[in-house]
Amino acid sequence: MPTLTLDQAQTIVASALGFARAQAYQPLAVVVLDARGVLKAFAAEDGTSLRREEIARGKAHGGLSFGLGSRALAKRAVEQPHFIAAVTHAVGGSLVPVPGGVLIRADDRTIIGAVGISGDASDNDEAAAIAGIAAAGLHADPG
Repeated sequence: MPTLTLDQAQTIVASALGFARAQAYQPLAVVVLDARGVLKAFAAEDGTSLRREEIARGKAHGGLSFGLGSRALAKRAVEQPHFIAAVTHAVGGSLVPVPGGVLIRADDRTIIGAVGISGDASDNDEAAAIAGIAAAGLHADPG
């Protein structure tokens, strides 16, 4: 069974931040969780606003909880807001249904983790996550 390595997780963080700097994004917080939802790597750039780690973690954790990238969860939140509200409560509040939470898939399409990024516009957070995952040689699934 494929697993997410520490080296891969650290590559995701460094590459996502490098991508964001090249695009002149706002300062980001990047969370990488393994398939169990356990923190594998984290970084917050100087100047990130308060609570960005929790938002980034909620994007990643929500994706893992559903097996869907947070872009799909955002769509579902529009269509079924009461369901998303109930599930958010059920998972201890760690679900942020906006783009920026991207599943990490191995070559066989197995979910091996998730990246959550917060700090810029949600679409930009998602783009940085996808760039980081690609740099690690893995497959991004934003939903």
